[in-house]
Amino acid sequence: MPRIAFYTLGCKLNYAESSHLRQQFEEAGYRVVAFGEPADVVLINTCTVTETADAECRKLIRRAVRLWPNAFIGVTGCYAQLKPEEVARLEGVSAVFGNQEKGYLVELIERLRQLGGGPHVLVSPFHTPCFQPARSADEDSRTRAFLKIQDGCSYRCSFCTIPAARGPSRSMPFEQLTEHIHALAAAGYREVVLTGINLGTYRAPTGERLIDVLRLLERIAPPFRIRLSSIEPNLLTPEIIELVARSEYFCPHFHIPLQSGSPEILRRMRRRYTAEQYRRLVLTINERIPGCAIGADVLTGFPGETEEHFEQTYRLVEELPISYLHVFTYSEREGTPAATLPHPVPQRVRKARTHQLRLLSDLKRQQFYRSALGSLRTVIPETYNPTTGMWEGWTENYIRVRFAAPPTLPHEPLAIRLCWLEADAVVGVVADNSYTPLPILTEPCAAPPSSSSSA
Repeated sequence: MPRIAFYTLGCKLNYAESSHLRQQFEEAGYRVVAFGEPADVVLINTCTVTETADAECRKLIRRAVRLWPNAFIGVTGCYAQLKPEEVARLEGVSAVFGNQEKGYLVELIERLRQLGGGPHVLVSPFHTPCFQPARSADEDSRTRAFLKIQDGCSYRCSFCTIPAARGPSRSMPFEQLTEHIHALAAAGYREVVLTGINLGTYRAPTGERLIDVLRLLERIAPPFRIRLSSIEPNLLTPEIIELVARSEYFCPHFHIPLQSGSPEILRRMRRRYTAEQYRRLVLTINERIPGCAIGADVLTGFPGETEEHFEQTYRLVEELPISYLHVFTYSEREGTPAATLPHPVPQRVRKARTHQLRLLSDLKRQQFYRSALGSLRTVIPETYNPTTGMWEGWTENYIRVRFAAPPTLPHEPLAIRLCWLEADAVVGVVADNSYTPLPILTEPCAAPPSSSSSA
């Protein structure tokens, strides 16, 4: 039985596709082994969102070649799609596959292993791309799954290579959704994340849009909670917000890319909203869904970004009820309009601004966590630390929680009272006597108990 090892970099969509590939190779008779164990085939699924991501991919490929000098080393994903010849020049690479080839990798790798030689480059252009379904599992606890319902992007933001790496927007046929949801329910998952490259552009071949997907899931009433991955501000409609506000199934959590709070920089980025529209959207969500987690992506150091432009971004984030940030440092990407713009920002300034916003993100997260102290939330136990005797999981509104409970605790949703802040998480106590003798709290607790009263 041939052995295959996987390594995945980048977005949740890549992880969903790698999980789907693992299943296909297992069905074809392969044994999946951990990265680092002896393997006959190694498949690396790459990312190319920044130059740093490209460098990480090259470093990982070289590491794989050192670990398995006699194995078949296959490289796929966005970096492979955009720069196949660059990948093929790396010593030890057996084959380079584009994103469209992911649907046929078992057959392609079997054929190329028999053929030998290489490196082989099989990267198709996106002339008539089709949607390839995928779903993945959280490998730690298998409580969370990611369901890919959309792929590609037809937007043309001036800094982004994703349309070239992933092709135009395309979506899962609407009639296939029910089958996937029932399969995830049968597998026992407790949370499912709907994901895509540009999720808000979901449009089935029969015309249904994202709101129709959400309404369908409400009707199905699955035995798990549903979380939405990132949605562009111009695509997060009042209908979606209202459905999430009323739903028993959808998590009160939106991740909404901002990129910049400067009207001028947003225009140069070719984004499809203004800073004021973003402000109104966040305030609307916060008013309609109290306690909702709101995350944002921010890009620092875009060409021409002055200190004033950066201050506009900082002030906007600081003023809004944003819960956390994903901060990225701009890097020039070959073939994008932004790469030719004048007035590049010095690297040291880019990094300094990234650092400032990450500190602000830490502060915003602490403020958000602190605002939830004393509340009762639903947490799905995911990982157990035998040293501390603490479980860790996430609330429906995306708060990391640690709590004491027996190691035999099942991975089932629990009512947890959020009690006090501890580093990057909130410590809580179980408010469910069926799993632990800890008492149900009737009053908010905002500080850790003394050592004499600790459970």
